[in-house]
Amino acid sequence: MKKIAFIACFIIASVSASRAGSPVVNFSHLDHLTETIVMDGDSVAIVHIYANHPTYAWVDAKESGPEGIACVDDAARAAVVLLRHYEFSNDAESLRKAKLLLGFVMKMQADDGQFYNFIFADHSINRTGKTSFKSFGWWAGRAVWSLSAAYRILKTGDPAFAEQCRRSVERTFPSIDSVLVHYGRSTKKDGYRLPEWLLYKSGADVTSELVLGLVEYARAGSSPRVRTYIRKFSEGLAAMQDGDVSAYPYGVHRSWETQWHAWGNGQTQALTSAGTLLKQPKFVRSAEREADGFYSRLLIHGWMKEMDVAVRGKTTAYEQIAYGIRPMAVGLLRLYDATKNERYLKMAGLAASWLFGNNSLRQTMYDTATGRCFDGITNAATLNRNSGAESTVEALYTVTELERYPSAKPFLYYVRTDAFTSGTREAGVFTDEKGNMAVLVIDTATKAVALLEGDAAARFIRRK
Repeated sequence: MKKIAFIACFIIASVSASRAGSPVVNFSHLDHLTETIVMDGDSVAIVHIYANHPTYAWVDAKESGPEGIACVDDAARAAVVLLRHYEFSNDAESLRKAKLLLGFVMKMQADDGQFYNFIFADHSINRTGKTSFKSFGWWAGRAVWSLSAAYRILKTGDPAFAEQCRRSVERTFPSIDSVLVHYGRSTKKDGYRLPEWLLYKSGADVTSELVLGLVEYARAGSSPRVRTYIRKFSEGLAAMQDGDVSAYPYGVHRSWETQWHAWGNGQTQALTSAGTLLKQPKFVRSAEREADGFYSRLLIHGWMKEMDVAVRGKTTAYEQIAYGIRPMAVGLLRLYDATKNERYLKMAGLAASWLFGNNSLRQTMYDTATGRCFDGITNAATLNRNSGAESTVEALYTVTELERYPSAKPFLYYVRTDAFTSGTREAGVFTDEKGNMAVLVIDTATKAVALLEGDAAARFIRRK
């Protein structure tokens, strides 16, 4: 292949207005999963955890013993989505539903600020289950995220409710302090650094969701203490990164120890948000390293579930789920917000296109007519047609954010039609239903990444 200049031609592909221009957010299925109940004399809302094909009736969670009917994990994430929708659209119904969900989240907080996760069918709290015991981990991090978002968004319009949320968040500060007492301490595993001041010692995945909440809290007003939390946790997230565009493992942020998994691995989203808030470009650059080196390869070569970076080639392709797509797609949107680099905006559309058919089964995962998102792709031949809370909420979060970016929406309807390596270049070819083409290219020699469209894409293909 002849050496060519790496340029990006930002020409919007001409997909039909009926698809690229139509709304994609539909809360109907989330509404179906949501139930208003009474806890301690107050009306709150829960999100039923599972709904199975073909009737999509509610199903209890039993995978890890008797878990329950609904949990903070899902209610908090749903509240974040509804709050964002309210923030973008001023939709009063989204706000009403979010506040009911947040009421449930606050009911699940213990006196010491930590959280339980599940409730049983009689609406009592599951206090002993291994996915529900009082702790400061996954469900607490998501609770902080939702309550902090409410504090920021409602501080002016509903100060009394916002104050409740603020107090709830601040009750978690002693737990955060107990984690950060390890700040600066690291160990190593198989040569990879493990910062011990993240949740679960090296849990960068769960810490990223906590950081997203702390950023929301800090955006609501001056809080030197919380800004320090954000800075220290972000340093830990960045310490879990290895490689770059041309060096293995290509800028990936490990999830825990030497493992990377797609679900919940929101470090690019968190680091970009933190770097923007704190005016710390190094955190944004860390996010760019992952987007350029690793996210680009996932788009070019195909999705996977997980890998162990310490054992090169040890990867698992399936199961693939919406919770693996959202961190990447929304992380790329936050990178666009921070850098104004439109390649990230269009890569976000390509990432989210998994929901609309750009996947190994060529199956539409998220149905705009019903608001359902299928629970995943089980293997190379099997679609899981169930549609539970996590898949529904994560898909809705992705499309709620993308809805605001008209330049990204056409790329929701592209599919990967080819991938190849030529010399120092790795490339993925994406086309839409009209035959419009986009080519995502990595040059490992120059460490350049480009998204080519129109004539530039055609020329690149001819010269490969």
